[in-house]
Amino acid sequence: MTGVPASAAGGSSGAQGARGSAAAADGVASEVSGSASAPGAGTTGEGRPARGGKITAAAVNQASVWNVANLLTMLRLVLVPGFVALMLAGGGYDPAWRSLAWAAFAIAMITDLFDGHLARTYNLVTDFGKIADPIADKAIMGAALICLSSLGDLPWWVTVVILGRELGITLMRFLVIRYGVIPASRGGKLKTLTQGVAVGMYVLALTGWLATLRFWVMAAAVVLTVVTGLDYVRQAIVLRRQGIAERTAALEETEA
Repeated sequence: MTGVPASAAGGSSGAQGARGSAAAADGVASEVSGSASAPGAGTTGEGRPARGGKITAAAVNQASVWNVANLLTMLRLVLVPGFVALMLAGGGYDPAWRSLAWAAFAIAMITDLFDGHLARTYNLVTDFGKIADPIADKAIMGAALICLSSLGDLPWWVTVVILGRELGITLMRFLVIRYGVIPASRGGKLKTLTQGVAVGMYVLALTGWLATLRFWVMAAAVVLTVVTGLDYVRQAIVLRRQGIAERTAALEETEA
């Protein structure tokens, strides 16, 4: 006899049934997961947003502003008036107050190192951060330089050169952003670090060889400020020329 035993046939049918049930379950699971992750999730069957969908999306976007990176940026902004008050307390020359001012400045510089890194690493980049971060950077550095020059510790021309470069390059970045983004160079990062160290040393009431050392550190910061500024101007000119050339070529192809 070549017939299949009843037990085997039953087992085969059971297996097929099991497979059918599993496939059905998988299908339901896929449908559920697909509907949950689909771009149209939160919409009605006719493609209209579900009631409250826009409000929920807005709430999520608003909540994303309150992340660690942005909070560090906000802290840096709050530290600016506190730094100025500490810097000018006691007539501006009290070593104790100057030490506290240096601590506030150091915290601001440290948060500057971390907030951008955190935002890029953990995908916490927001429109608020893009605007507030450079403002906070310029605010704390500008406040320190202006205070030091007002107290006679730093020549005004140094403050004008550094702040003029910073504001000028920031404005130039906005002007050429239609053609592309000018990336931060290693020289620019070294300039920022040198400026922070030099200004921090001037905030402290240093004497002797440390006072001489801070003079040379500030001199290096000024040189890096000018050199990197000129390099950014060169990059902006090249970027603009490339952008204009690409647009012209695209227009000619369209007309042809």
